[in-house]
Amino acid sequence: MNTALKHWREAATVILAAGLRHAQSADSLKTGLERVTHIAHRSAFDYEVLLLKRSGNSGFMPNAYVFPGGLVDASDFSSEWQEVFQFFTKAPNYGIGVVKQPPETRPPIFATDRAQLGSPIPGDVAFRICAVRETFEESGVLLAVPKHEESGIRVRTEDARDSDPQPALTSLRGLWDRDVLSRWRPLVIGDSANFIKMCKELQCLPNIWALHEWGNWLTPISTRRKQRRYDTAFYICFLRDAPHTLHDEKEIVHFKWSTPSEVLHSYESKEIWIAPPQFYELARMCRFPALRDLHGFAWQRALEGCEHWLPILLVAPDCLASILPGDALYPEKVDPSGRSGGVMKTEKRLEELQRDSTNLHRVIGRDPYSITIQMNITPKYNHLSPLCGADVDSPSKDQSKL
Repeated sequence: MNTALKHWREAATVILAAGLRHAQSADSLKTGLERVTHIAHRSAFDYEVLLLKRSGNSGFMPNAYVFPGGLVDASDFSSEWQEVFQFFTKAPNYGIGVVKQPPETRPPIFATDRAQLGSPIPGDVAFRICAVRETFEESGVLLAVPKHEESGIRVRTEDARDSDPQPALTSLRGLWDRDVLSRWRPLVIGDSANFIKMCKELQCLPNIWALHEWGNWLTPISTRRKQRRYDTAFYICFLRDAPHTLHDEKEIVHFKWSTPSEVLHSYESKEIWIAPPQFYELARMCRFPALRDLHGFAWQRALEGCEHWLPILLVAPDCLASILPGDALYPEKVDPSGRSGGVMKTEKRLEELQRDSTNLHRVIGRDPYSITIQMNITPKYNHLSPLCGADVDSPSKDQSKL
């Protein structure tokens, strides 16, 4: 629906973090993290993240492990959702709150006035609906709330304070019979509009309040003519424990719940492949070994806003780098049409590029399975910097800023 970036298709994804049933205490986790010398140590975390393996026949990132999510559908902006969310239509953004970020710096995917495009559903709400729907389609996990519990939903008002206590972790256990969900799932996969019908029949609401805004990644512009590009809203959601999960056997052929460090270790060992955005976000999460701490951070940061990240590809003799906003090499002006300007070339090698740049914010790849992050700038909107490079050997030095 958004014409601001016509060369990108809008999408939404959610990072699902679920607590482990037999977890260590938060204090022991922090102590354990201080002793970590390799990010592969599972014992440093009390939660896991859901990753889904895309089919080898997929036209976009075949065989890659990704977070649940997908393309926005017109039904996600349907006026019928007003009936489903009737109890919340008068609250700011249906109770998810209004970000503090100035409209002029807000990413287009969030800043676009959807009413002018014919939808009464705010974009901040519709993209969460999309993330919930796609998660259900791809993994069978339904992030929803029974309608009879809507009066107890924790909403964020205009006078919400950062000191307000964070809500409890979301629990999905025992809400709906698996056979009922199994009956609806193929219907929703076949027609996204059936997701509205399902919510009405099951008397439930997509749990948009459990999703916290996390970021906005755009597919880099490459030299390929028929390249698929996506403008993706990233959210993060926290579950008490991992729910029943089942891949769809079509777009998704496998799923795995793993700690952030396990995923990164599996990638480095060439057991799985993840794209730079997944690597970057998992490296961010590595700063929080305890789920309650990561949840608290995301809850407090949720209304700050986020940056609009279009990586610019830099081709060097010994590496391929994704240059991100804030880096000394990031162009002052980027063609918003997406027709050109997405690739730069240099004869300088990696070591020289690093030495000649004061501000670093880049993802470096020497081959598909060797990504490193170089970053020495402060993230905007009170966000996290990823745990990377030398920091992995001594992560505790950054605990004071968390």
